[in-house]
This record gives sequence, structure tokens and C-alpha cells, in this order.
Amino acid sequence: MVAIIMGSDSDLPVMQKAADILTELRVPFEMTIVSAHRTPERMFRFAQTARERGIRVVIAGAGGAAHLPGMVAAITPLPVIGVPVKSSNSIDGWDSILSILQMPEGVPVATVALNAARNAGILAAQIIGTGDPDLLDRVAAYKKGLEQTVLEKARKMEA
Repeated sequence: MVAIIMGSDSDLPVMQKAADILTELRVPFEMTIVSAHRTPERMFRFAQTARERGIRVVIAGAGGAAHLPGMVAAITPLPVIGVPVKSSNSIDGWDSILSILQMPEGVPVATVALNAARNAGILAAQIIGTGDPDLLDRVAAYKKGLEQTVLEKARKMEA
């Protein structure tokens, strides 16, 4: 249901967090490397065929110039969530953030915070959950768990 793609295997430590939360929420996903700059034909084929392969949301992580999310969004009608990655060639992550965030009208990319692949996974689950009440219940339970975690930490601090 969800495709997690990244420009390089160096992005995997960040992007694995999307896979982890999707696994926790029991959302099927695939994960691979698709470089907008080094494998443009692969990127084009991926984006062109994602819908027919059953993908409903694409999570695309990229660092540096970070063209992957926007280029995939230009090709596929599916929602694309961009994860800016602070990579070794990045300018404190700002180049990645702005490359993903500043999309032209008509080619939207939902953009999460720098290295926030977990949030991208949650957002993908929420999008799919609009048509899957059981999944939306799992997302609601996850969020309720966040509340309980904070309340427990507050109790410990206040004791």
C-alpha cells in the first residue's frame, strides 16, 4: 500500500523509521532506492507504475538537492510525502527542506520535518485510513499511546 523510496542507501537509517511505524500499524509497504539524479529512468518507471502495483501513498526521502519527492509527484497521481534528509552533502538540511517544500502549483508534496520519516509513515497511514476504519482505529490507538506516554512522564517528574 505504501512505497518508501530514498535516493541512496545512506538515507536508510532515517527512512527505516517510516518502515518501523508502518510495521507497527500493520500497513503493507515496499522499500527501495530510486535516485532522481543517478537512475532517472528507474525513477520514471517507478512513479509511472506505482498506482497499478497497488501503491496508495509514496514516501520519498532525499538529501541535498532532494529532487526525488517532487519528480515522483510530477509523474504519479498518488499522494507523495517528502522526507528531507540531512545528508553528508547537505547544508544543515535546509537545502533538502526547501527543495521538497517549495513545489510549484499543481505538483504538491506533503513535507514533514527534517529526518522525520516516522511522521511520514504516520501520515501515510492516516491517508490510507480515511478509507480503512480498522487502520484509522490503529492510528487512533497509537496516538492515545503517545498521550499516555507523556502523562506517565509527567507523573514521574512531578513525584
